[in-house]
Amino acid sequence: MLDILSQNKGIGYVIGKLWFKKSLPIWACQFIEMSIIISADHGPAVSGAHNTIVTTRAGKDLISSLVSGLLTIGPRFGGALNEAGKYFFDARKNNISPDTFVRNMKESGLSIPGIGHKIYHQYNPDKRSQAIQQYAIENFNSTATLNFALEVEAITLQKRNNLILNVDGAMAACFIDMIENLSEFSSEEKLDIINNDQLNGLFTLARTIGLIGHIFDQQRLQQPLYRHPWDDIFYQVS
Repeated sequence: MLDILSQNKGIGYVIGKLWFKKSLPIWACQFIEMSIIISADHGPAVSGAHNTIVTTRAGKDLISSLVSGLLTIGPRFGGALNEAGKYFFDARKNNISPDTFVRNMKESGLSIPGIGHKIYHQYNPDKRSQAIQQYAIENFNSTATLNFALEVEAITLQKRNNLILNVDGAMAACFIDMIENLSEFSSEEKLDIINNDQLNGLFTLARTIGLIGHIFDQQRLQQPLYRHPWDDIFYQVS
């Protein structure tokens, strides 16, 4: 680690060493760091932040409050990265066209991970997703997975204008492209990375930074015990 410090290497390089056991090139390290920055916080309303804030206001310690938020990460919160990456990778590996991919997902009754957003849409795009895509286009030798995801987006946008490639989908597609662009990895190693929740690891690492920020905010403001508003949960039987 002292060698890494003496060479002014960043956290992306450290992740490459500790997670992948490789010395990643600077463009890959910068992509990892960019992903961490973009994923660090999505405000206080999302599941993880809400749990962390409530637990902190109950007087619990930093670790307990942090874990209460991290435990919400899964298929509906954060886990979309790993699922999106696997779906896009498997479709390309099996030479499934974007049209067939979308049709298969619909017939299976499944939403496409990484597609869709409650706030952003075709005419109000998510700049985080755009930034990730632009970096990959400018720095990767190939963006085959991103290209596939964008073709999927073109199809889903014909159905509703909010069915965009969201930041999770963009990050997942570009992460797969990053791995596939690295000659340092064997085919078996690439499959292991894709199948072993590495993307969830990246999201968890990033979100930990944001959740700790929420803990310190609540402590700094000396917020009292949280109590949910009655008007949101109270109902009267007529």
